[in-house]
Amino acid sequence: MPSRLAAAALTAAGTLALALAGALASGPAQAAPALPQGAPAPPQAALPQAPRLERAQVDFTGIVALSNCSGSLVRGPRSRDTDPALVLTNGHCLESGMPEAGEVIVNRNSSRTFTLLDRTGGEDLGTLQATRVEYATMTDTDVTVYRLNTTYAAIRKRYGIPALRLSTAKPHAGTGIRVVSGYWRKIYGCRIDATVYRLREADWTWKDSIRYAPQCRTVHGTSGSPVVDARTRQVVGINNTGNDDGERCTLNNPCEIDRAGHVTVRQGSHYGQQTYLLARCLGRGNAVVLSGSCALPKP
Repeated sequence: MPSRLAAAALTAAGTLALALAGALASGPAQAAPALPQGAPAPPQAALPQAPRLERAQVDFTGIVALSNCSGSLVRGPRSRDTDPALVLTNGHCLESGMPEAGEVIVNRNSSRTFTLLDRTGGEDLGTLQATRVEYATMTDTDVTVYRLNTTYAAIRKRYGIPALRLSTAKPHAGTGIRVVSGYWRKIYGCRIDATVYRLREADWTWKDSIRYAPQCRTVHGTSGSPVVDARTRQVVGINNTGNDDGERCTLNNPCEIDRAGHVTVRQGSHYGQQTYLLARCLGRGNAVVLSGSCALPKP
């Protein structure tokens, strides 16, 4: 995915596209920038199989591909079949460019399209279209939520594909996970290694990030992939970045910061952002309700 952050930026910002041209990495740098719009799709014959870490089988059900990133069709604990469906991806994958630090976008018109994959990832079932950006930010987390012009019931009736469910619980170290990339049509399997107090990349800082065990070596274009609990098959996070070159806190080279302010650089480590806060903020009609107990950043 062109840098995790790049992938998102590649479509929106020409400057990032130039800076990341030719690179396939894995953070908002990887998870953020996925692959530039126009990047060739991987040959279907080379589709890898997910490692068997748990009995539950995680496949490409509910997975979508964006022009520059990965994403998923998701629903919250209060979502109804008749609600407009939602697509989840990274904030840095936003078509208008990466949000600035401190910026929160809500209810912005959008006509972005997404390719819905079949359960094997080998076939395109159809195209889904957004009507608006429900919520997007790269502050504290790295997320974009798109509202579609169709319902969960209509999608399931036409394509036979249900949405993935967002977990309202925090994931823990040791949990078996799958990072499912619609862009590359590849599934990465490993476990959660740890929760990182703060993760900083260039101007952005994220809270309580998920660090993967070494087996999940995601690349640019996997930005926005859902992080799925291999046991429950619920979404517990969203893939967004990785340290490519061992640099300290730069684009595509996030650094870890502990509670005492100490900085640690882990070259080759890859990360995602927890999504339980989003699940808890989805209200009636699938609206992101930022009032009350919702702890997501507000405009």
